[in-house]
Amino acid sequence: MKVLLRFFDFYLYASIHVALAIFSLTWITYQTFNISIDKHLLYFIFFGSISCYNFIKYGVEAKKYILVSRRYHQNIQIFSLICLLAACYHAYFLNLEALFGILVLVLLTGLYALPVLPKAKNLRSWGGLKIFVVALVWVGTTVILPVLSVQRSLSWDVVIETIQRFLLVLILLVPFEIRDLKYDATELKTIPQRYGVAKTKIFGAFLTLFFFFMTFLKDDISKIELISKGILFLCLGILMFVTKREQSKYFASFWVESLPIFWLGIFRFASSF
Repeated sequence: MKVLLRFFDFYLYASIHVALAIFSLTWITYQTFNISIDKHLLYFIFFGSISCYNFIKYGVEAKKYILVSRRYHQNIQIFSLICLLAACYHAYFLNLEALFGILVLVLLTGLYALPVLPKAKNLRSWGGLKIFVVALVWVGTTVILPVLSVQRSLSWDVVIETIQRFLLVLILLVPFEIRDLKYDATELKTIPQRYGVAKTKIFGAFLTLFFFFMTFLKDDISKIELISKGILFLCLGILMFVTKREQSKYFASFWVESLPIFWLGIFRFASSF
C-alpha cells in the first residue's frame, strides 16, 4: 500500500496528472471542431506541460534547480528532462504556425515564473493577476494551438470556445486559491484575500453560469457538446459548493484537476452512440 501511495504521490507531484488534464482539454478541442488530431501536438503538449510545470514548481531559480539535494526532487528533475526531450522530438513535426504559438506561450510562461519584472519577482508574485495569466496559457495551449496546427482561422465558434475555456480554468483555480490562503503572503492580494472565501465561491459560481450559457452563442452546437458541458456545469456548481478553506490533501491536486479528464470521458462516451 505504501508503494502504491508513493507512486500516486509521484504521479501528482511530478505534474503527470495536470498534464493529463491539459491533454484532455486539447483533445476536446479537436473533437468539438472536428479537427483531425495532430498526435505530435498532443504529445508535445503532454510532455511539455510536465517539464514546464515542474520547472515552475521546483526550478524557478536556476541554481536551485541544478543543485538539487533531495533524492525525491532529483527523480522529478530527471523525469522532467526526459519529458522535455520527448517534447522537443514532437515539436520537430509541428508547423510554423503552431511553433510560433508555442514560442509566445513559452515567453508568457517565462514572465510568469522568472524574475524579469521591476519591483516584482515575476507575474506569479502579482497575486490578483496570476490566475488570469495561468488561464491565458491554458487557453492558448488547449484551444489556439490545435486550431493553428491545421492552419484554421479563428472563427466565431473558436472565439466563444476560447472565452469558455478561459472561464473554465478560472473556475478550476478557485479551490487552489482558497486552499493557498494559509500559505500566500498577504501582499499577494489574491482574490480570496481581498474578498474572502464566501465571495470568491460566489464569483466562481457566476463564472460557472457564464461558462455554460455561452455555449448557446455558438453558430454550430452539437448535442454531444451541449450534454457534456451540461454535465460539467453541474459538476462545477457542486465544486463551488463543497470547496472549503480546510481541504483534504488530494482535493485540489487530484479531484479538481480530474474534471477535464472526466469531461473528456463524457465526450468520448457520448460520441460512441
